[in-house]
Amino acid sequence: MQIYGSLTALQIPIPYPMKTVTVLLDRPADGPVTLVDTAIYTPEAEAALAEGLGAAGLGWGDIERVIVTHHHPDHYGMAGLIQERSGASVQMLDVEIGRSERYWHQWDAWLPGHIKHLRDHGAPEALIETVEPDGRRGLARVRPAKQVEALREGARLPLAGLEWEVMWLPGHSDGHLGLWNAGESLLIAGDAVLPRVSPNVSLYAYSRPDPLGDYLLTLGKLSALDPARAVVGHFGPLMTGVQERARDLRTHHHGRLDFIAAEVAREPRTAYELSLAMFPRNLSDGSRRAAMAETLAHAEHLHLLGQLGRTWEARGWVYHP
Repeated sequence: MQIYGSLTALQIPIPYPMKTVTVLLDRPADGPVTLVDTAIYTPEAEAALAEGLGAAGLGWGDIERVIVTHHHPDHYGMAGLIQERSGASVQMLDVEIGRSERYWHQWDAWLPGHIKHLRDHGAPEALIETVEPDGRRGLARVRPAKQVEALREGARLPLAGLEWEVMWLPGHSDGHLGLWNAGESLLIAGDAVLPRVSPNVSLYAYSRPDPLGDYLLTLGKLSALDPARAVVGHFGPLMTGVQERARDLRTHHHGRLDFIAAEVAREPRTAYELSLAMFPRNLSDGSRRAAMAETLAHAEHLHLLGQLGRTWEARGWVYHP
């Protein structure tokens, strides 16, 4: 699908409920052949991306630049593969390199910290035992780049014959990158905003301390920009009504904050215990850990605002009024 000029969108299959991820391909008359995001590192995604390149008369060796919105597997997974095959530069926001991209290189060293973080917030041992095997399966879906170049917020870069402003849109990941062209009122948004689901906002062992606070500020930025169109990572590739969607997402998260506050007022609990109230349905182990991390982001936001207390008890950190 054509987005603007030489910029087109490919829909690449991923083994997650979203089904596909948007990868942008730019083959300009003057400038580097560029991908924005790469999709996950699986045989199916690799074949689909190769097919998309072939339809444009390109092969792996023609890619000169890869811009990555954030480090999650479905967006970053093939960056290393592409760099090895083409020598392409791989670029990410500096915040994402320093905090998140390193995860894929230092996973074994960081694993004890992740386990301690879960245990400290009340996760039962049966759930903790699933962290390493599940994590290694996720690790196999990412081939990280050996060299990553830093982009900085406010920088300008060329794409599809236009100049784009690099934006920092944290929350879904610490260093989530967006690209904005004011003249076309067009935003390359990644997963900063999505049309059908709320982007996951979670607190992990090595996250910034208040990812929900970050995301609420990002929603304010998106509302102020009010782009006519946004290229999104899932359920797109294009969406309109970004300002209204940003406001709806803000309302959604404030509703969850109110829920957490009411639950804690009824009975002090750990983040894991609160996750059972906020996400009461039966979940897989991986989904339960994600639910716990999202619940924790909300509880910790209230704690940092001074609206909830937090004390250490035998079962871990307990949130209380």
